[in-house]
Amino acid sequence: MTAYDDQNIFARILRGEIPADKVAENDHALAFRDIRPQAQVHLLVIPKGAYVSYDDFAANASDAEIVGFNRLVGQVAKDQGLSLAEGGKGFRAITNAGEHGVQEVPHFHVHIMGGHNMGRMVSLL
Repeated sequence: MTAYDDQNIFARILRGEIPADKVAENDHALAFRDIRPQAQVHLLVIPKGAYVSYDDFAANASDAEIVGFNRLVGQVAKDQGLSLAEGGKGFRAITNAGEHGVQEVPHFHVHIMGGHNMGRMVSLL
């Protein structure tokens, strides 16, 4: 597994070294607007701990971190009017891992995207 780089942009945002347009936060996670949005609504949710990828987070985060992170994902979807439970039309939650997943920042994060029909998830080869 790739080692965690504590100089990645999300680690720097968490330390307050780089500003972010924050939309929600709890003890274990932070949500903010993507600086290069790919949808009408495009937010990132990151854990506050040093995890490289989803599998790293799932294997090594505490139960409290996992619950807190997932609750913030749900809260953000609700707050942005995307949650099906709240009458929204839905959203896409994406996480990328490693080279084949085209992960750009080596800190686990989920993209919450919506506000319009997102189309097919992937094209067949």
